[in-house]
Amino acid sequence: MSGYDLNDVKRRMAGAVTALRNDFSSLRTGRASANILDPIEVEAYGARMPLSQVATVTAPEPRLLSVQVWDRSMVQPTEKALRESPLGFNPQTEGQTIRIRLPELNEQRRKEMVKAAHKYTEAARVAARHVRRDALDVLKKLEKDGKMSEDDSARNADQVQKATDSTIAEIDATLAQKEKEIMQV
Repeated sequence: MSGYDLNDVKRRMAGAVTALRNDFSSLRTGRASANILDPIEVEAYGARMPLSQVATVTAPEPRLLSVQVWDRSMVQPTEKALRESPLGFNPQTEGQTIRIRLPELNEQRRKEMVKAAHKYTEAARVAARHVRRDALDVLKKLEKDGKMSEDDSARNADQVQKATDSTIAEIDATLAQKEKEIMQV
């Protein structure tokens, strides 16, 4: 029965859920989250670096982010990167600390966030279905090559479908939770 492993299928499907949660962490809810600054890159030492490599980001209050820049010479480039980001921030600098007040999300912006969440969710569903298709293809090939009986193939295909259904349900539950967070005023 080489080539097919249900645990590997489940692990790959769990990877789709993990990727979805990572995508969701960059979506802004009503609360400040250090993860929303992950896509920002700073011009540092002649190269572009992720913000996380030049500073520590914390959320000391629900609508405040604090960016503690490690190297004094990097404060100005970091502030510039934050100001020019598509997130529309107005950073305030005090020494090596940059503070960012997050404005209240309006209804239109919340709906845009929900739309983005749905897009990420659909990508995760598609990834789970691709894993299912790959597993079913392996099962068909094993059956065709005579390495697996028709009954074993059908039983394994049923297990793959159950794993897919479980993963899709988890993805949908994750979306429902994120929608609730985003729409909460």
